[in-house]
Amino acid sequence: MPHTGDSSAEQAARDAAYDNVAAVPGSREWMAQLRADSAHFRAHPQSGWHDVQWGPEPANRWTLYPSHRANTPCLIFIHGGYWQWNRPEDFACLAEGLIAHGWSVAMPAHTLAPAASLTRIVHELEQALDWLAEQGDSHGISGPYVLSGWSAGGTLATLLLGHSLITSGLCLSGIHDLAPLRETYLNAALNLSAQEIEEFSPLHLPPCPKPLCLAFGTQELPVFGRDAAALHGLRNRHQCPTTLMPVPQMDHFRILDMLRAPDGLLTRWLVETT
Repeated sequence: MPHTGDSSAEQAARDAAYDNVAAVPGSREWMAQLRADSAHFRAHPQSGWHDVQWGPEPANRWTLYPSHRANTPCLIFIHGGYWQWNRPEDFACLAEGLIAHGWSVAMPAHTLAPAASLTRIVHELEQALDWLAEQGDSHGISGPYVLSGWSAGGTLATLLLGHSLITSGLCLSGIHDLAPLRETYLNAALNLSAQEIEEFSPLHLPPCPKPLCLAFGTQELPVFGRDAAALHGLRNRHQCPTTLMPVPQMDHFRILDMLRAPDGLLTRWLVETT
């Protein structure tokens, strides 16, 4: 939790370092439009989506956008929101770009903080990937599987890269050292333990040797570029194949446009390298 002896200015500076909504003018309206576009996309019969419940909890759920073609790649996308906000259906329209290239897309839900600890969230997603490995074919989903996520979802994608289902990863604007979050407003819901910081900070762990792309917008808060560069350096020292991708002129939210558009930078990168 925040240091009780610190001044309000010091606490405000720590909070501001991770407050993407405050840092990006119009971000609330942008997210509202993304949700509206996603609802419109899901209402179109050609999107072909369906929800599948894989476990007993309400958030033990996949939303699948299958190509129904054998041996076509699948992007698994984990939503962001500091593990406490948003739903996968809010990001449905991001599937448009890869669907246009014949890919499948799969989006898992997870229980949100404070109802779930980060430990529980990671465990839920491990179980969700286990289910997809066993049941994906019967739902029109096949591999290779690229695990992706945005913001807090990017952190989860990096942590789960080693799952046997996954071929490679794409992390968008992830946080790779969780320790500073413990001293911000975000920890009121997360209540991160010292053990969780060590177990779930990619910068504190031996890196997975599978290929990983670390993308971030050049107009983001500095911590996102710093964490990406630090993880890139760590992975290079361990000789793990890694691409560091600064996305020009993109902020924390609009970087998602580069995945949504069929000719977006991130979409093209996925199609050309998978």
